[in-house]
Amino acid sequence: MNDTYITLNAICKRYIAKNGTVEALKNISLSIPKNEIFGVIGLSGAGKSTLVRCINLLERPDAGEIIIDGEKLLQLSKEELRLRRQKIGMIFQHFNLLEQQTVLSNVCFPLEIRGIPRRERQEKALELLEKVGLAEKAQCYPSQLSGGQKQRVAIARVLANDPDILLCDEATSALDPETTKMILELLKEIHDTMGITVIVITHEMKVIQEICSSVAVLENGEVQEVGTVSELFTNPKSRAARRLLLLEEKEDAAYVG
Repeated sequence: MNDTYITLNAICKRYIAKNGTVEALKNISLSIPKNEIFGVIGLSGAGKSTLVRCINLLERPDAGEIIIDGEKLLQLSKEELRLRRQKIGMIFQHFNLLEQQTVLSNVCFPLEIRGIPRRERQEKALELLEKVGLAEKAQCYPSQLSGGQKQRVAIARVLANDPDILLCDEATSALDPETTKMILELLKEIHDTMGITVIVITHEMKVIQEICSSVAVLENGEVQEVGTVSELFTNPKSRAARRLLLLEEKEDAAYVG
């Protein structure tokens, strides 16, 4: 196994809600190897999205430590953190594209922010659109694209900053099964060819089974178990994992029926 690349030590996160304090994350500790596709699975409200947003400090934990490649993120200055974040790409469920900009302009956007010259950023953006299979859509607008195409544009835009980590927060939840499979194949290809560490946040066991090598199961803000995907499917140790497997079996049965 590769050396640990991302370490989360005793991460806690609380929110103030109408009914009092909500503990979104309770003492979460995880070690994620470099160049792995690591899954985090749980039902709605398990704390998955909060966890992934803590990794790049979009949410600052109330306690704990986040270490990436030996760097303690909570100790970085604002400028150091800004530079580090450029190397942590994030893909969202609803794409977050700029609707008034062309596909090419969307992919150029992070390069424009960094001050990359126009010709250079357009060349790179076109290369990335080629990589995700959308070079012919460069002058289209997001409204002219399917959901799967929009997610491909979002992936190309994230790759513009040459990230070493890719965070996927329910990246296929808005897509149909066939499109989901295509997007997962693209993510796997990116991982294999570019050596990016990928963290996949999902509530779907199929996504974990399709793409991940290891997985953490979350429930009520706590890690219930961590192991390889094959271990999870053949010998789930926690009630939370067994529940997720059972739900998938029921969905499969309903789909077949």
